[in-house]
Amino acid sequence: MSIDECLSRLSDYAKEFGARDSDSAFMQDLLKTAIGKQQEIDKVIEKAAPEWPLDRISAIDRNILRLGLTELLYADRTQVPAKVAINEAIELAKTFGSNSSGRFVNGVLGAVYVELGEPGKAEGNARKQNTKSSKMPTEHLAGAVVYARSEGDIYLAFVHDIFGHWTISKGKVEPDEDVKTGAIREIKEEMGLDIKIVQELGVNEYVANDSKIDGGKKRKRVTYFLAESGFTELRLGPSGGLDDAQWFPLASVGDLNFYDDTLKIIVPAINELAKKAPKKPENRDR
Repeated sequence: MSIDECLSRLSDYAKEFGARDSDSAFMQDLLKTAIGKQQEIDKVIEKAAPEWPLDRISAIDRNILRLGLTELLYADRTQVPAKVAINEAIELAKTFGSNSSGRFVNGVLGAVYVELGEPGKAEGNARKQNTKSSKMPTEHLAGAVVYARSEGDIYLAFVHDIFGHWTISKGKVEPDEDVKTGAIREIKEEMGLDIKIVQELGVNEYVANDSKIDGGKKRKRVTYFLAESGFTELRLGPSGGLDDAQWFPLASVGDLNFYDDTLKIIVPAINELAKKAPKKPENRDR
């Protein structure tokens, strides 16, 4: 079925069930994204529920998962918070699926949510988090936006995760390391690059599950740097959850699919690199 046929059916269903006209644009965008990203989304389902091949998942549950993951992975979180996307998918599964559909959809989307670092979890829980954060163990991580120069152009190196996003290479800082040393080692292990730290870009913090510690929670603090390397072949290391690493010209980075919190680090990096980019001569009419 073509995208136009799908949109036509969506319009018919919207009229039949009395959907508001103001919701039309959102529904169309959601459907287009779900169809356009179906291959990537299906891979995420396979990773999150390896014991359930796609053809064994009922059509209703499968498509509810696709819609839920579309919102969870690609929607603007200011419009669709992660927990709202999950809860709506669960309600759809309970309404239209089998007796076990709600639990199944909750399990798959919940696994992806945890893998993403539970985005937005603290938004409605700020007061509670403030009282407990001081007692929560902190795990330090470090990463870097790596750039290189080649033939007058600037390139950036990113890794690609199994959830369909390009992201910044990072990893855990060992007890005997400072964050700069940890970043240098992690980039070497994850992408095979020898880097030189240029400057710090910022810090991201979030709370993650960890069943190995008391309380089951820990705070992750990630320090990001801007770093330079040679323009050499990338060799993806054995880090879990990643499936690719590539160089991208500076001008094309804006077209990549990043997480919102990652963009907060990448944008300042791009701004700094734009200052370093050589100015091309202007063409003037004589």
